[in-house]
Amino acid sequence: MFWTATLITLVVTYFIVTRLFIIVEFREEVIQERLGKFKKNLKPGFHFLVPFVDRPAYSREMREQVLDVPSQTCITKDNIEVNVDGLVYIKVMDAYKASYGISNYQAAAVNLAQTTMRSEVGKITLDDTFSEREMMNENIVREIDKAADPWGIKVLRYEIKNIRPSNEIVDTMEKQMEAEREKRAEIVHSEGFRQARINESEGEQQSQVLVSEANRQKRINEALGKAKEIEMVATATAQGIQRIAEAMQKPGGDLAVKTKLVEQYIDEFGKIIASSKISVLPTETANLKTFFEGVSTISGHTKESGGEQ
Repeated sequence: MFWTATLITLVVTYFIVTRLFIIVEFREEVIQERLGKFKKNLKPGFHFLVPFVDRPAYSREMREQVLDVPSQTCITKDNIEVNVDGLVYIKVMDAYKASYGISNYQAAAVNLAQTTMRSEVGKITLDDTFSEREMMNENIVREIDKAADPWGIKVLRYEIKNIRPSNEIVDTMEKQMEAEREKRAEIVHSEGFRQARINESEGEQQSQVLVSEANRQKRINEALGKAKEIEMVATATAQGIQRIAEAMQKPGGDLAVKTKLVEQYIDEFGKIIASSKISVLPTETANLKTFFEGVSTISGHTKESGGEQ
């Protein structure tokens, strides 16, 4: 009987103590109810409860929480199925609303994230789902946060973990990428061939320009050379004529010139007779007679000039 009474006393004492006192940890808030009605929020610390009247109804985690959003099938704007999963980060801002505004705020946040994610994926194409993750995350956070405000929940951010198309779509995308790479390679090759042809034509054009410039310069040089030659010949001829004219002005100059002309005439006429196959005679015999008379006269004058000396 003693041990039975002692055991009953201990049980009653434990029950009264646990109902009489409560310690709230720093990371949480506790909802206190009195006779089934909301009394107050118990902040971190030691609190006294009236046994059989007060009770801790709900304990809410006040730290940031990470909830896993299970993978689900979504259909993109171009009617392609993809499996998408993610993470949603939430925080309880009002323990009262989180307790009485909804039965399970964590499950509600996850389900709302899934439905919002399906809606956002349906607005864009498959290619955009990979490049527009940042925009999708922002839109999902904004929509969930708006809906979760009555629950006392703040949605801090949402992150898409994986976007996995079906195997058939993956194969199709790989083939498309391979075809795109081949297309780019062909374009690069054709551009290289085109540039090579352009370079060859430009090189040939420049070569022709250089050749024509060289020919033009050559003709200019030849023309300048000929002009210089003609100028020099003309200058020499003029100087010779000038000297002859000066010599003719001196005593005996006229006779010397005529004698020189006769000698040149005889030499040239002799060359013609020697090289010609036919007989060459002057057309006027009188001219020849006059020629020889002139020669005799010149010879006589020459002898007289020698005797006087």
